[in-house]
Amino acid sequence: MINAIAIDDEPLALKVIENFCEKLPFITLQKTFNKPGEALKYADKFPIDLLFLDINMPSINGIEFYKQLKQSTMVIFTTAYTEYAVEGFNLNAVDYILKPFTFDRFLIAVNKANDFFTYQNQKENSSQFLFIRADYSLVKINIANILYIEGLDDYLKIHIENQKTVVTRLTMKGFLEKVSAKDFVRTHRSFIVPIKRIESVRNKIISINNFEIPIGASYEENFFKVFKG
Repeated sequence: MINAIAIDDEPLALKVIENFCEKLPFITLQKTFNKPGEALKYADKFPIDLLFLDINMPSINGIEFYKQLKQSTMVIFTTAYTEYAVEGFNLNAVDYILKPFTFDRFLIAVNKANDFFTYQNQKENSSQFLFIRADYSLVKINIANILYIEGLDDYLKIHIENQKTVVTRLTMKGFLEKVSAKDFVRTHRSFIVPIKRIESVRNKIISINNFEIPIGASYEENFFKVFKG
């Protein structure tokens, strides 16, 4: 069960979130606050798994509020202003939803939070899925469906079978730290491949699902050691 609170200076917005949460079996909305100061005091005393947090509030900006929290808490930003999206993304928000939002859009956001909450609390899920931040929210990726990873400076393109390519701000090293060294290997300064997906290797070219990925000279020795092993 996810324990949540909601903070918004508009009582009607809080009522909408309260009504939506009542429809969901996996969230308990413990309290709502229209005064951020009171919410901060509450957060100092009680554990919170998830915040529904407005950004444009008169007493304190929601982003500044989140930065003041002492505990690590998932956050879904709720706002009428798109200009805060990038900063919210940089704070590792689960999602960023624009007012007025429907129950369907709300459900998408809280399902992401529930998936991430489950991922953090159940070890068996950690080897099956990745949670990558892209498009101002968390994206759940089935590791078994990854075809290959392409590096573009500080960004990665994660190519996935039968799914839209995910573009995320992450380094090659950062990605490899998230997955098992037994399952993924770097083949080039710009490519990482899942070993189980390799169909053939010929003339330093790897074939995966009709894609061709090169093997760089400096990665060749380690690649063949891992591949043959």
